[in-house]
Amino acid sequence: MTTRLTYIPIEVADQFSDFIIKRGEQVLDSVRARARDFSTISILKLLYQLRCSPMTFSDLYMKSNIRMKRSFLNYLHLCMKYNFIRKEPAGFNMMYHITDKGRIMLDLFVLKDN
Repeated sequence: MTTRLTYIPIEVADQFSDFIIKRGEQVLDSVRARARDFSTISILKLLYQLRCSPMTFSDLYMKSNIRMKRSFLNYLHLCMKYNFIRKEPAGFNMMYHITDKGRIMLDLFVLKDN
């Protein structure tokens, strides 16, 4: 398993610290980190952003901090294929929602204080 450098929202980094090998500098509302299991952390970044409220494509892309749009699209399609996320038209935009299956996936990795 190789490690990769990525930007992770601070809140996500605190919640999924097991995936972070080394924390780097803080850039705005993100932390630069060397992370293990990059695909899993990218999926969790998407699901974590949708946990409270639905988002448009642009909002989800910006808040997830997946810098490459092609990678973002790949992870978004993967989440939709496995029914972690669903999209619905809302006027001229598409709104992305987390599904019950996505919440279960997210809850499997969220650190509990137990």
